[in-house]
Amino acid sequence: MAINKHNQSKRSNILVLTEALLVAYMGYITQFILVQIGISEPVSIEKLVVNVGMLTVSILLCSLSVGLYEAKLRETFRGIIRRIFVSVGLSYFLVEVVSRALFDELTMHSYFLPAAVSSIIITLVIFRYFTNRLGLLGLGKVRIVVLGAGERASIIEKRMRRDVDRIGFDLLGFIPIPGDNREDGIKNEKIIHVKVDENFQQFIADNEIEEIVIACDQRRGTLPIDVLFECRLRGIEVTDLLDFMERETGQIVVNLMYPSWVIYSNGFHSQNYLRDAMDYFLNAFLASFVFFFAWPFMLITAIIIWLDDGRRTGASVFYKQERVGLNGKLFKIIKFRSMRPDAEKDGAKWASKNDDRVTRIGHFIRKYRVDELPQLFNVFKGEMAFIGPRPERPEFVEKLVREVPYYNQRHNVKPGLAGWAQLNYPYGASVEDSMEKLKFDLYYVKHQSLLLDILILIRTVEIVLFGKGR
Repeated sequence: MAINKHNQSKRSNILVLTEALLVAYMGYITQFILVQIGISEPVSIEKLVVNVGMLTVSILLCSLSVGLYEAKLRETFRGIIRRIFVSVGLSYFLVEVVSRALFDELTMHSYFLPAAVSSIIITLVIFRYFTNRLGLLGLGKVRIVVLGAGERASIIEKRMRRDVDRIGFDLLGFIPIPGDNREDGIKNEKIIHVKVDENFQQFIADNEIEEIVIACDQRRGTLPIDVLFECRLRGIEVTDLLDFMERETGQIVVNLMYPSWVIYSNGFHSQNYLRDAMDYFLNAFLASFVFFFAWPFMLITAIIIWLDDGRRTGASVFYKQERVGLNGKLFKIIKFRSMRPDAEKDGAKWASKNDDRVTRIGHFIRKYRVDELPQLFNVFKGEMAFIGPRPERPEFVEKLVREVPYYNQRHNVKPGLAGWAQLNYPYGASVEDSMEKLKFDLYYVKHQSLLLDILILIRTVEIVLFGKGR
Protein backbone atom coordinates (compact mmCIF):
# COMPACT_ATOMS: atom_id res chain seq x y z
CA MET A 1 0.00 0.00 0.00
CA ALA A 2 1.23 3.48 -0.82
CA ILE A 3 2.66 5.45 2.09
CA ASN A 4 0.18 8.34 2.13
CA LYS A 5 -2.88 6.06 1.82
CA HIS A 6 -1.52 3.93 4.64
CA ASN A 7 -0.96 7.05 6.74
CA GLN A 8 -4.44 8.40 5.96
CA SER A 9 -6.00 5.08 6.97
CA LYS A 10 -3.89 5.02 10.12
CA ARG A 11 -4.93 8.56 11.04
CA SER A 12 -8.61 7.80 10.48
CA ASN A 13 -8.41 4.61 12.56
CA ILE A 14 -6.65 6.41 15.40
CA LEU A 15 -9.25 9.19 15.27
CA VAL A 16 -12.21 6.77 15.36
CA LEU A 17 -10.74 4.70 18.19
CA THR A 18 -9.79 7.72 20.30
CA GLU A 19 -13.16 9.41 19.91
CA ALA A 20 -14.95 6.14 20.72
CA LEU A 21 -12.98 5.93 23.97
CA LEU A 22 -13.71 9.58 24.76
CA VAL A 23 -17.44 9.20 24.14
CA ALA A 24 -17.67 6.03 26.23
CA TYR A 25 -15.63 7.59 29.05
CA MET A 26 -17.75 10.74 29.13
CA GLY A 27 -20.91 8.59 29.27
CA TYR A 28 -19.49 6.74 32.27
CA ILE A 29 -18.31 9.93 33.99
CA THR A 30 -21.72 11.56 33.47
CA GLN A 31 -23.49 8.74 35.30
CA PHE A 32 -20.84 8.78 38.04
CA ILE A 33 -21.34 12.52 38.63
CA LEU A 34 -25.17 12.23 38.61
CA VAL A 35 -24.92 9.53 41.30
CA GLN A 36 -22.43 11.55 43.39
CA ILE A 37 -24.61 14.68 43.48
CA GLY A 38 -27.72 12.65 44.30
CA ILE A 39 -29.68 13.16 41.09
CA SER A 40 -29.56 9.52 39.93
CA GLU A 41 -29.54 6.20 41.70
CA PRO A 42 -26.68 3.72 41.08
CA VAL A 43 -27.38 1.36 38.16
CA SER A 44 -26.14 -2.11 37.28
CA ILE A 45 -23.03 -2.45 35.14
CA GLU A 46 -25.06 -4.18 32.40
CA LYS A 47 -27.49 -1.27 32.19
CA LEU A 48 -24.66 1.27 32.02
CA VAL A 49 -22.74 -0.72 29.37
CA VAL A 50 -25.82 -1.04 27.12
CA ASN A 51 -26.63 2.68 27.28
CA VAL A 52 -23.06 3.90 26.90
CA GLY A 53 -22.49 1.37 24.10
CA MET A 54 -25.57 2.50 22.16
CA LEU A 55 -24.55 6.14 22.54
CA THR A 56 -20.96 5.45 21.42
CA VAL A 57 -21.91 3.41 18.35
CA SER A 58 -24.62 5.91 17.36
CA ILE A 59 -22.27 8.89 17.60
CA LEU A 60 -19.57 7.12 15.58
CA LEU A 61 -22.04 6.21 12.81
CA CYS A 62 -23.54 9.71 12.69
CA SER A 63 -20.07 11.26 12.68
CA LEU A 64 -19.17 9.01 9.77
CA SER A 65 -22.31 10.02 7.87
CA VAL A 66 -21.53 13.75 8.16
CA GLY A 67 -17.92 13.26 7.07
CA LEU A 68 -16.10 13.82 10.36
CA TYR A 69 -13.84 10.84 9.65
CA GLU A 70 -13.24 11.72 6.02
CA ALA A 71 -9.48 11.73 5.46
CA LYS A 72 -9.74 14.71 3.12
CA LEU A 73 -12.36 16.76 4.96
CA ARG A 74 -11.88 20.43 4.02
CA GLU A 75 -13.67 22.41 6.65
CA THR A 76 -13.04 25.33 8.97
CA PHE A 77 -13.00 24.63 12.70
CA ARG A 78 -16.40 26.32 12.96
CA GLY A 79 -17.68 23.90 10.32
CA ILE A 80 -16.30 20.94 12.27
CA ILE A 81 -18.12 22.18 15.38
CA ARG A 82 -21.38 22.32 13.41
CA ARG A 83 -20.86 18.75 12.22
CA ILE A 84 -20.19 17.58 15.77
CA PHE A 85 -23.43 19.21 16.94
CA VAL A 86 -25.35 17.58 14.09
CA SER A 87 -23.88 14.09 14.63
CA VAL A 88 -24.31 14.12 18.43
CA GLY A 89 -27.78 15.67 18.11
CA LEU A 90 -28.89 12.93 15.72
CA SER A 91 -27.43 10.32 18.06
CA TYR A 92 -29.42 11.74 20.96
CA PHE A 93 -32.72 11.12 19.18
CA LEU A 94 -31.64 7.71 17.86
CA VAL A 95 -30.65 6.47 21.32
CA GLU A 96 -33.79 7.94 22.87
CA VAL A 97 -36.03 6.18 20.35
CA VAL A 98 -34.17 2.84 20.40
CA SER A 99 -33.87 2.69 24.19
CA ARG A 100 -37.56 3.45 24.69
CA ALA A 101 -38.70 1.01 22.01
CA LEU A 102 -36.39 -1.95 22.62
CA PHE A 103 -34.74 -1.52 26.00
CA ASP A 104 -37.37 0.21 28.11
CA GLU A 105 -36.31 -1.74 31.20
CA LEU A 106 -32.73 -0.49 30.70
CA THR A 107 -33.65 3.20 30.36
CA MET A 108 -31.43 5.48 32.43
CA HIS A 109 -32.43 8.51 34.51
CA SER A 110 -34.03 11.25 32.37
CA TYR A 111 -31.06 13.56 33.05
CA PHE A 112 -28.44 11.06 31.88
CA LEU A 113 -28.76 11.42 28.11
CA PRO A 114 -28.93 15.27 27.95
CA ALA A 115 -26.02 15.56 30.39
CA ALA A 116 -23.96 12.94 28.56
CA VAL A 117 -24.60 14.52 25.16
CA SER A 118 -23.62 17.99 26.44
CA SER A 119 -20.37 16.73 27.96
CA ILE A 120 -19.56 14.71 24.83
CA ILE A 121 -20.03 17.74 22.55
CA ILE A 122 -17.70 19.85 24.70
CA THR A 123 -15.12 17.04 24.87
CA LEU A 124 -15.17 16.35 21.11
CA VAL A 125 -14.89 20.06 20.26
CA ILE A 126 -11.86 20.47 22.53
CA PHE A 127 -10.31 17.24 21.24
CA ARG A 128 -10.77 18.24 17.58
CA TYR A 129 -9.30 21.67 18.28
CA PHE A 130 -6.05 20.23 19.60
CA THR A 131 -5.78 17.44 17.02
CA ASN A 132 -6.35 19.87 14.14
CA ARG A 133 -4.23 22.73 15.45
CA LEU A 134 -1.38 20.80 17.02
CA GLY A 135 -1.33 17.67 14.86
CA LEU A 136 -1.76 15.29 17.79
CA LEU A 137 -2.18 11.50 17.43
CA GLY A 138 -0.17 11.47 14.23
CA LEU A 139 -2.81 13.51 12.43
CA GLY A 140 -0.19 15.70 10.78
CA LYS A 141 -0.25 16.86 7.17
CA VAL A 142 0.95 14.88 4.18
CA ARG A 143 4.16 16.39 2.79
CA ILE A 144 3.96 17.03 -0.94
CA VAL A 145 6.09 18.60 -3.66
CA VAL A 146 4.80 19.84 -7.02
CA LEU A 147 6.62 19.07 -10.29
CA GLY A 148 6.03 22.19 -12.33
CA ALA A 149 6.02 25.91 -11.67
CA GLY A 150 4.21 27.19 -14.73
CA GLU A 151 0.64 28.05 -15.71
CA ARG A 152 -0.91 24.70 -14.73
CA ALA A 153 0.85 24.64 -11.35
CA SER A 154 -0.34 28.19 -10.63
CA ILE A 155 -3.90 26.82 -10.21
CA ILE A 156 -2.78 25.57 -6.78
CA GLU A 157 -1.49 29.02 -5.84
CA LYS A 158 -4.68 30.72 -7.07
CA ARG A 159 -7.29 28.28 -5.77
CA MET A 160 -5.68 27.16 -2.53
CA ARG A 161 -4.42 30.33 -0.89
CA ARG A 162 -6.05 29.91 2.52
CA ASP A 163 -4.74 27.72 5.33
CA VAL A 164 -8.05 25.82 5.41
CA ASP A 165 -7.49 24.86 1.75
CA ARG A 166 -4.21 23.19 2.76
CA ILE A 167 -5.32 21.61 5.99
CA GLY A 168 -4.55 18.10 4.74
CA PHE A 169 -1.08 18.65 3.27
CA ASP A 170 2.17 20.50 3.78
CA LEU A 171 3.41 21.94 0.48
CA LEU A 172 7.20 21.95 0.37
CA GLY A 173 7.36 23.92 -2.88
CA PHE A 174 7.33 23.88 -6.69
CA ILE A 175 10.05 22.37 -8.86
CA PRO A 176 10.40 24.06 -12.29
CA ILE A 177 10.36 21.69 -15.28
CA PRO A 178 11.63 22.55 -18.81
CA GLY A 179 8.73 23.83 -20.92
CA ASP A 180 6.89 25.53 -18.05
CA ASN A 181 5.29 28.89 -18.80
CA ARG A 182 7.03 30.80 -16.02
CA GLU A 183 5.60 34.14 -17.09
CA ASP A 184 2.09 33.00 -16.11
CA GLY A 185 3.32 30.60 -13.48
CA ILE A 186 4.06 30.62 -9.76
CA LYS A 187 4.49 34.11 -8.32
CA ASN A 188 4.54 33.93 -4.52
CA GLU A 189 5.18 30.30 -3.61
CA LYS A 190 8.50 28.67 -2.79
CA ILE A 191 10.47 27.59 -5.87
CA ILE A 192 12.83 24.61 -5.37
CA HIS A 193 15.70 24.33 -7.82
CA VAL A 194 16.58 20.65 -7.83
CA LYS A 195 17.31 18.30 -10.72
CA VAL A 196 14.80 15.50 -11.18
CA ASP A 197 17.38 12.81 -11.94
CA GLU A 198 18.79 9.70 -10.29
CA ASN A 199 19.63 11.78 -7.19
CA PHE A 200 16.02 12.92 -6.82
CA GLN A 201 15.33 9.95 -4.55
CA GLN A 202 17.70 11.39 -1.96
CA PHE A 203 15.88 14.72 -2.07
CA ILE A 204 12.58 12.89 -1.50
CA ALA A 205 14.01 10.94 1.44
CA ASP A 206 15.72 13.95 3.05
CA ASN A 207 12.48 15.98 2.99
CA GLU A 208 10.17 13.05 3.92
CA ILE A 209 8.03 13.64 0.83
CA GLU A 210 4.95 11.38 0.72
CA GLU A 211 3.38 12.59 -2.52
CA ILE A 212 4.48 14.16 -5.82
CA VAL A 213 1.93 16.22 -7.77
CA ILE A 214 2.50 16.39 -11.55
CA ALA A 215 1.63 19.91 -12.74
CA CYS A 216 4.09 20.70 -15.54
CA ASP A 217 2.87 22.55 -18.64
CA GLN A 218 4.64 20.27 -21.14
CA ARG A 219 4.86 16.52 -20.54
CA ARG A 220 6.20 15.13 -23.79
CA GLY A 221 9.98 14.88 -23.57
CA THR A 222 10.18 16.78 -20.25
CA LEU A 223 8.54 14.51 -17.66
CA PRO A 224 11.15 12.28 -15.93
CA ILE A 225 9.24 8.99 -16.30
CA ASP A 226 12.03 6.72 -15.05
CA VAL A 227 12.52 8.79 -11.89
CA LEU A 228 8.79 8.92 -11.16
CA PHE A 229 8.51 5.18 -11.80
CA GLU A 230 11.22 4.56 -9.22
CA CYS A 231 9.46 6.87 -6.74
CA ARG A 232 6.21 4.98 -7.24
CA LEU A 233 7.94 1.65 -6.61
CA ARG A 234 9.27 3.03 -3.34
CA GLY A 235 5.75 3.87 -2.15
CA ILE A 236 5.69 7.58 -2.97
CA GLU A 237 2.27 8.63 -4.29
CA VAL A 238 2.42 10.23 -7.75
CA THR A 239 -0.73 12.24 -8.51
CA ASP A 240 -1.88 14.18 -11.53
CA LEU A 241 -2.80 17.82 -10.91
CA LEU A 242 -6.44 17.21 -11.91
CA ASP A 243 -6.78 14.32 -9.46
CA PHE A 244 -5.08 16.35 -6.74
CA MET A 245 -7.43 19.32 -7.20
CA GLU A 246 -10.44 17.01 -7.37
CA ARG A 247 -9.44 15.32 -4.14
CA GLU A 248 -8.48 18.44 -2.19
CA THR A 249 -11.08 20.98 -3.36
CA GLY A 250 -14.12 18.86 -4.21
CA GLN A 251 -14.25 20.16 -7.79
CA ILE A 252 -13.04 19.15 -11.23
CA VAL A 253 -10.93 21.82 -12.93
CA VAL A 254 -12.74 21.76 -16.28
CA ASN A 255 -10.44 24.22 -18.05
CA LEU A 256 -7.43 21.96 -17.36
CA MET A 257 -9.08 18.68 -18.43
CA TYR A 258 -7.61 16.73 -21.34
CA PRO A 259 -9.13 13.75 -23.21
CA SER A 260 -6.82 11.06 -21.83
CA TRP A 261 -7.69 12.03 -18.25
CA VAL A 262 -11.40 11.63 -19.02
CA ILE A 263 -10.78 8.28 -20.74
CA TYR A 264 -8.82 6.82 -17.82
CA SER A 265 -11.04 8.27 -15.07
CA ASN A 266 -14.05 6.41 -13.69
CA GLY A 267 -16.34 8.47 -15.94
CA PHE A 268 -19.38 10.59 -15.22
CA HIS A 269 -22.02 7.88 -14.93
CA SER A 270 -23.17 6.33 -11.66
CA GLN A 271 -21.93 2.79 -10.98
CA ASN A 272 -24.19 2.37 -7.94
CA TYR A 273 -26.97 0.27 -9.47
CA LEU A 274 -28.87 -0.28 -6.21
CA ARG A 275 -28.94 3.46 -5.58
CA ASP A 276 -30.15 4.07 -9.13
CA ALA A 277 -32.91 1.45 -8.79
CA MET A 278 -34.15 2.96 -5.52
CA ASP A 279 -33.72 6.54 -6.71
CA TYR A 280 -37.40 7.45 -7.22
CA PHE A 281 -38.65 5.73 -4.06
CA LEU A 282 -36.01 7.39 -1.87
CA ASN A 283 -36.68 10.82 -3.34
CA ALA A 284 -40.47 10.40 -3.17
CA PHE A 285 -40.23 9.30 0.47
CA LEU A 286 -38.03 12.26 1.35
CA ALA A 287 -40.33 14.65 -0.54
CA SER A 288 -43.35 13.27 1.36
CA PHE A 289 -41.52 13.71 4.66
CA VAL A 290 -40.61 17.33 3.88
CA PHE A 291 -44.08 18.12 2.51
CA PHE A 292 -45.69 16.82 5.72
CA PHE A 293 -43.91 19.53 7.72
CA ALA A 294 -43.66 22.23 5.03
CA TRP A 295 -47.25 22.45 3.72
CA PRO A 296 -48.37 25.08 6.29
CA PHE A 297 -45.44 27.33 5.30
CA MET A 298 -46.24 26.76 1.63
CA LEU A 299 -49.88 27.75 2.20
CA ILE A 300 -48.87 30.90 4.12
CA THR A 301 -46.33 31.82 1.41
CA ALA A 302 -48.95 31.45 -1.33
CA ILE A 303 -51.39 33.69 0.56
CA ILE A 304 -48.72 36.38 1.16
CA ILE A 305 -47.64 36.40 -2.51
CA TRP A 306 -51.28 36.76 -3.57
CA LEU A 307 -51.82 39.64 -1.12
CA ASP A 308 -48.53 41.29 -2.11
CA ASP A 309 -49.22 41.65 -5.82
CA GLY A 310 -51.18 38.64 -7.07
CA ARG A 311 -54.52 40.13 -6.08
CA ARG A 312 -53.69 43.33 -7.95
CA THR A 313 -52.10 41.88 -11.08
CA GLY A 314 -53.98 38.59 -11.33
CA ALA A 315 -50.67 36.72 -11.66
CA SER A 316 -50.32 33.21 -10.28
CA VAL A 317 -48.50 32.65 -6.99
CA PHE A 318 -46.57 29.90 -8.77
CA TYR A 319 -43.95 30.30 -11.46
CA LYS A 320 -43.52 27.60 -14.10
CA GLN A 321 -40.53 27.61 -16.39
CA GLU A 322 -38.98 25.18 -18.86
CA ARG A 323 -35.74 23.60 -17.66
CA VAL A 324 -33.32 20.96 -18.93
CA GLY A 325 -33.43 17.69 -16.99
CA LEU A 326 -31.96 14.20 -17.11
CA ASN A 327 -30.34 13.39 -20.48
CA GLY A 328 -31.39 16.80 -21.83
CA LYS A 329 -35.14 16.15 -21.48
CA LEU A 330 -37.20 19.32 -20.95
CA PHE A 331 -39.66 19.71 -18.07
CA LYS A 332 -41.58 22.48 -16.32
CA ILE A 333 -40.10 23.50 -12.98
CA ILE A 334 -42.54 24.81 -10.31
CA LYS A 335 -41.53 27.53 -7.86
CA PHE A 336 -43.19 30.24 -5.82
CA ARG A 337 -43.12 33.43 -7.84
CA SER A 338 -40.49 35.77 -6.39
CA MET A 339 -40.35 38.30 -9.27
CA ARG A 340 -42.77 40.73 -10.81
CA PRO A 341 -45.12 39.29 -13.47
CA ASP A 342 -43.36 41.40 -16.16
CA ALA A 343 -39.85 40.34 -15.09
CA GLU A 344 -39.03 38.93 -18.54
CA LYS A 345 -40.90 41.27 -20.81
CA ASP A 346 -37.59 41.91 -22.62
CA GLY A 347 -36.69 38.22 -22.89
CA ALA A 348 -34.78 35.70 -20.79
CA LYS A 349 -32.19 37.18 -18.45
CA TRP A 350 -29.79 35.78 -15.89
CA ALA A 351 -31.01 36.34 -12.33
CA SER A 352 -28.59 38.44 -10.27
CA LYS A 353 -27.90 38.69 -6.55
CA ASN A 354 -29.64 42.05 -6.02
CA ASP A 355 -32.10 41.76 -8.89
CA ASP A 356 -34.52 44.72 -8.95
CA ARG A 357 -37.18 42.48 -10.49
CA VAL A 358 -37.56 40.60 -7.20
CA THR A 359 -40.64 41.49 -5.14
CA ARG A 360 -40.64 42.40 -1.45
CA ILE A 361 -41.67 38.93 -0.33
CA GLY A 362 -39.41 37.49 -3.04
CA HIS A 363 -36.24 38.63 -1.25
CA PHE A 364 -37.29 36.78 1.89
CA ILE A 365 -38.41 33.52 0.31
CA ARG A 366 -35.24 33.40 -1.83
CA LYS A 367 -32.99 33.92 1.18
CA TYR A 368 -34.58 31.05 3.09
CA ARG A 369 -35.17 28.90 -0.04
CA VAL A 370 -38.94 28.87 0.52
CA ASP A 371 -39.44 29.59 -3.19
CA GLU A 372 -37.97 26.14 -3.91
CA LEU A 373 -40.59 24.16 -1.94
CA PRO A 374 -43.08 23.66 -4.83
CA GLN A 375 -40.33 21.70 -6.59
CA LEU A 376 -41.39 18.86 -4.31
CA PHE A 377 -44.07 18.24 -6.94
CA ASN A 378 -41.33 17.90 -9.58
CA VAL A 379 -39.75 15.27 -7.32
CA PHE A 380 -43.08 13.40 -7.06
CA LYS A 381 -43.32 13.44 -10.86
CA GLY A 382 -39.82 11.96 -11.17
CA GLU A 383 -38.44 14.99 -13.00
CA MET A 384 -36.09 16.06 -10.20
CA ALA A 385 -34.23 14.57 -7.26
CA PHE A 386 -33.45 16.11 -3.89
CA ILE A 387 -29.74 16.24 -4.65
CA GLY A 388 -28.25 17.09 -8.03
CA PRO A 389 -27.11 19.97 -10.26
CA ARG A 390 -29.53 22.86 -10.47
CA PRO A 391 -31.62 22.64 -13.68
CA GLU A 392 -30.86 25.43 -16.15
CA ARG A 393 -33.04 27.07 -18.80
CA PRO A 394 -32.71 25.67 -22.35
CA GLU A 395 -31.91 29.15 -23.72
CA PHE A 396 -28.88 29.32 -21.46
CA VAL A 397 -27.90 25.65 -21.85
CA GLU A 398 -27.66 26.07 -25.63
CA LYS A 399 -25.16 28.88 -25.12
CA LEU A 400 -23.27 27.18 -22.28
CA VAL A 401 -22.80 23.93 -24.22
CA ARG A 402 -21.01 25.91 -26.93
CA GLU A 403 -18.84 27.94 -24.56
CA VAL A 404 -18.18 25.64 -21.57
CA PRO A 405 -16.42 22.30 -22.22
CA TYR A 406 -18.10 19.15 -20.86
CA TYR A 407 -21.17 21.13 -19.78
CA ASN A 408 -23.56 18.46 -21.08
CA GLN A 409 -22.10 15.91 -18.64
CA ARG A 410 -24.04 17.52 -15.79
CA HIS A 411 -27.22 16.18 -17.42
CA ASN A 412 -26.12 12.59 -16.71
CA VAL A 413 -28.04 12.78 -13.41
CA LYS A 414 -31.41 14.22 -12.45
CA PRO A 415 -31.37 17.90 -11.49
CA GLY A 416 -31.90 18.55 -7.80
CA LEU A 417 -33.36 20.97 -5.27
CA ALA A 418 -29.97 21.15 -3.55
CA GLY A 419 -26.51 20.44 -4.89
CA TRP A 420 -22.76 20.40 -4.31
CA ALA A 421 -22.25 23.52 -6.44
CA GLN A 422 -24.78 25.58 -4.46
CA LEU A 423 -22.96 24.75 -1.24
CA ASN A 424 -19.48 25.55 -2.52
CA TYR A 425 -19.97 28.45 -4.91
CA PRO A 426 -21.69 31.79 -4.19
CA TYR A 427 -24.67 33.00 -6.19
CA GLY A 428 -23.68 33.82 -9.77
CA ALA A 429 -25.28 34.34 -13.15
CA SER A 430 -22.87 34.41 -16.07
CA VAL A 431 -20.92 32.07 -18.33
CA GLU A 432 -17.90 32.43 -16.02
CA ASP A 433 -20.01 31.52 -12.98
CA SER A 434 -21.46 28.55 -14.86
CA MET A 435 -17.90 27.34 -15.56
CA GLU A 436 -17.05 27.53 -11.85
CA LYS A 437 -20.26 25.81 -10.77
CA LEU A 438 -19.72 23.10 -13.40
CA LYS A 439 -16.49 22.11 -11.64
CA PHE A 440 -18.51 21.19 -8.56
CA ASP A 441 -21.40 19.69 -10.53
CA LEU A 442 -19.05 17.31 -12.36
CA TYR A 443 -17.44 16.35 -9.06
CA TYR A 444 -20.89 15.40 -7.77
CA VAL A 445 -21.77 13.48 -10.95
CA LYS A 446 -18.51 11.56 -10.70
CA HIS A 447 -18.65 10.89 -6.94
CA GLN A 448 -22.39 10.66 -6.24
CA SER A 449 -23.12 8.45 -3.25
CA LEU A 450 -25.54 8.20 -0.36
CA LEU A 451 -23.01 9.65 2.09
CA LEU A 452 -22.35 12.64 -0.17
CA ASP A 453 -26.11 13.18 -0.53
CA ILE A 454 -26.53 13.11 3.26
CA LEU A 455 -23.72 15.64 3.68
CA ILE A 456 -25.30 17.97 1.11
CA LEU A 457 -28.74 17.66 2.75
CA ILE A 458 -27.35 18.45 6.20
CA ARG A 459 -25.40 21.47 4.97
CA THR A 460 -28.43 22.67 2.98
CA VAL A 461 -30.58 22.54 6.13
CA GLU A 462 -27.90 24.60 7.85
CA ILE A 463 -28.08 27.20 5.07
CA VAL A 464 -31.87 27.38 5.29
CA LEU A 465 -31.94 27.64 9.08
CA PHE A 466 -29.29 30.37 9.24
CA GLY A 467 -30.44 32.27 6.17
CA LYS A 468 -27.25 31.86 4.16
CA GLY A 469 -29.09 31.48 0.88
CA ARG A 470 -29.39 33.90 -2.00
